[in-house]
Amino acid sequence: MKTSPTKFAVALLAAGLIALTGCSSGDSDSSGDTSRNAVAADGLAAEDAPSEGDGEATLKTQSDSGSDAGGTRDNGGANRPAPATKAMINTGTVSLASPDTEKARFDLQKVVDSHGGTIAEEETSTEDDGTIRRSRVVVRVPAREFADAMKELKKVAELTGSSQGSEDVTTQVIDTEVRVRAQEKSLKRIELLLARAESIADIVSIEAQLTSRQAELDSLKSQQAYLEDQTSLSTITVHLEHQTAAAAKEKKDDEHNAFVGGLLDGWHALTGVGAGLATVVGALLPFAVVLGILGYPVLVLARRLRTRQQVAPQVANAE
Repeated sequence: MKTSPTKFAVALLAAGLIALTGCSSGDSDSSGDTSRNAVAADGLAAEDAPSEGDGEATLKTQSDSGSDAGGTRDNGGANRPAPATKAMINTGTVSLASPDTEKARFDLQKVVDSHGGTIAEEETSTEDDGTIRRSRVVVRVPAREFADAMKELKKVAELTGSSQGSEDVTTQVIDTEVRVRAQEKSLKRIELLLARAESIADIVSIEAQLTSRQAELDSLKSQQAYLEDQTSLSTITVHLEHQTAAAAKEKKDDEHNAFVGGLLDGWHALTGVGAGLATVVGALLPFAVVLGILGYPVLVLARRLRTRQQVAPQVANAE
C-alpha cells in the first residue's frame, strides 16, 4: 500500500504538537511547584514571626485573666512563661575620699570579694610617687547582693556622695524570650522546606528566608543575653579621690573644735552687745554731767524752800 505524502506530513505535525504540549505542561507544573514552595516558605515565615505587639498583648491578656499557668500562646504559637520574680536592673554610684587611697582601694576589693563580685573596669591616675590620686572602679555584684554591697562600700572611706536607681525590665525579658522561641520554631520549619526542595529556584528562595530569619534570631538572642547579664549582675561605679593629710587634719580639727567655735561665736556676740551698750552710755554721759551741774543748785534750793514751809507752821503753833 502506498502512503500519500500529504497524510505523512499531517501525521508528523500532529505528533510534534502532542510532544510540545506535554513539555509545556511539565514546565508549567514545575513552575507551579516552585511558586507554591516559595509562597509556602514566605507564608510559614510570616506565620511564625511574632509581631512587635504580640508579647505585650499576651502579657495583658494573661494579667487580666489572672491565670497562673505557664502562659498563653501568641500568634506564633510560642508559650509565654510566667515570671516568678520581677526582672530589675540595679545601678549605683559611690564617691569616696581618703588620705590613704591604697588602703581604701584594698578595702574596696575586700568588699567586692565578700559579695561574690568582680571588677569589670578600672581607670586610675597616680602621683609621681605612685600614690593613687584618682580612681574610677566599675563593680559588678550579684543582684541579690546589691543593697548590702552599696552599704559596705560607703564605709570604705569618707563618703562624699552616692546615688542608686532601679529599672523594671520584666516585660522586655518576657517578650524577648517569646520572640526567640517563635523564631527558632520558624527556622526549623524553613529548614524542613529546604530539605524537600527539588529545584534551584526553590533552594534560592528558601535560603533567602532562612538567612533573614537566622539574622533576626541572632539579634534577639543578643538582646536576651544583655538583659540576662544586666538583671543577674548589678553595676556599682565607685569614684575614689585622694585627700591630702593637711585637708584631712583641717577637717578633723574643724569637727573637733565645733563646740569651741560655737562658744567663741557666742562670746563675740555678747561682747558686741556690751560694746554697743558702752557706746550708748558714753554718748549719754556728757549730757548727764551737764544736767547734774545745772540741776544740783536747783535741787538744793528746792529742798530749802520745802524745809522752810514745813518749819513755819510748827513755829506758829508753838507761839
